[in-house]
Amino acid sequence: MSRAQRKKDKDRFRSRPEAVETPKVQPRRPGPRGWSSYGAGESTIVEMAPEWRGTTVQVCGLWPFSVGSGTPMVGVPVGRNIMTGATLCCDPISWFQRANLISNPSMFVLGKPGLGKSTITRRMATGLSGYGVQPFILGDLKPDYVDLVEALGGQVISLGRGQGHLNVLDPGQASEELDRLPAEARTKLVADIHGRRLTMVTALLTIMRSAPVSDREETILDRALKVLDERHQGTPVLSDLLKCVQDAPEAVRQVALDRGSLTRYQEVTDHLEASLIGLVGGGRLGETFSRPTTTPMKRDRPVVFDVSGIDDTEMDLQAAVLLACWSTGFATINLSHALADAGLEPRRHYFVILDELWRALRAGHGMVDRVDALTRLNRQRGVGMAMISHTMSDLMSLPSEEDRSKAKGFVERSGMVVCGGLPRAEMPMLSSVIPFSLAEQEMLGSWQDPPAWDSHSGTESAPPGRGKFLVKVGGRPGIPVQVQLTEAEKSINDTNKLWHSVSRTGTVPGAGDAEERFGAADPVEENTG
Repeated sequence: MSRAQRKKDKDRFRSRPEAVETPKVQPRRPGPRGWSSYGAGESTIVEMAPEWRGTTVQVCGLWPFSVGSGTPMVGVPVGRNIMTGATLCCDPISWFQRANLISNPSMFVLGKPGLGKSTITRRMATGLSGYGVQPFILGDLKPDYVDLVEALGGQVISLGRGQGHLNVLDPGQASEELDRLPAEARTKLVADIHGRRLTMVTALLTIMRSAPVSDREETILDRALKVLDERHQGTPVLSDLLKCVQDAPEAVRQVALDRGSLTRYQEVTDHLEASLIGLVGGGRLGETFSRPTTTPMKRDRPVVFDVSGIDDTEMDLQAAVLLACWSTGFATINLSHALADAGLEPRRHYFVILDELWRALRAGHGMVDRVDALTRLNRQRGVGMAMISHTMSDLMSLPSEEDRSKAKGFVERSGMVVCGGLPRAEMPMLSSVIPFSLAEQEMLGSWQDPPAWDSHSGTESAPPGRGKFLVKVGGRPGIPVQVQLTEAEKSINDTNKLWHSVSRTGTVPGAGDAEERFGAADPVEENTG
């Protein structure tokens, strides 16, 4: 192509009008709630997407789209976080042993009656039994734990007037296992047995007198127990201890400071002898502690002491039986650990439940020291503990300031504090032990409000705080949780069995048989005016 021809073509291209681009039409798309035009059916409510929860092994194909919850997932599944809906796993042993979230495997439960204190404790006991931990309920007053222990294949020991006896001088299975232990371990166990005997005898005397035992009387009992071990064949009972004091052996007379005078010895031991006679011969405490133990406690299965046969009006007997059950339980745990330390048995862990703590603390002056002495033993040796009471006022209503300070320490030393519905007046006392925010205080106060009434059906709904708890660990924000029971648990968590049958106002299955035996009930006239 010639130069002129190329120039001609170039000029012709430049003179051509520019092409007009056709605008692109964007496709119409619906909004987040659907088509927004008239009659298009825009949704006013968007349902949440279904959610599933699983381990990283189960949902590994979805990783990293699985989201972890903000609450601990170590321990017994208790329920769902009220705020987030995430599952909360919680118990004092798992949080101490596996998660290292608390420094002491103990728990203090506070809450008004009927809101589920025993329920959350039963849930933890059930879950821990699956981990191989043995639940020990050392005194069930209602009873709340008998059905659970029976379902777990455990041992139920009934105590009360005419229902069984518990010898506070009985070392239990320790007498059978002492010969298996090495010399050093045997010496420690014998010393522990002696200390627990002395603690229990002085505690029973304190309850009988409503006053503490004197230093001299405690020394006399200490020496009399040692003489009794040397002279008595078999397991002694309280009547044997009384006879030892009455016989006035030389070792006992020396610590009684009788100055060589039998008359002076009798004067010194007169009050002590009278109190021991009260324990042996009946009195307020009956014969519960005066005879050999009816059912020895075992250490390789769940155990509950059923003391529901003791009436609530017998406060002294309830407190004495609770202390005796606690002493027996901790003695059994100590024996188990001694055998495990010697390599004779596998290591067992225990979850000890001390329910209705306030009853024992109110039995008399000095009872706080007795409880503290029992609960401190072996606390850090494979034993998780749950102490249950209603309110801080129960602990702060003790007569002496010294007892109140020690009882307050039970809450302060607990690894975790689980609070149900509490009166708003309790908040200052509770916050003096563990810091609670204003929102947490308001939450606990709202949970103790009474349920609403249905005027049409004549019934009331469940209390707003039933099954709701706030788990506190130190100064950390509390975790609000709603306890959720499985169908299998509901049958063993029914504490209103005595109210299931309706008397005269309703129809009960099998009522015809009752009418045949006792006669039909008179009709109730209804006022329709």
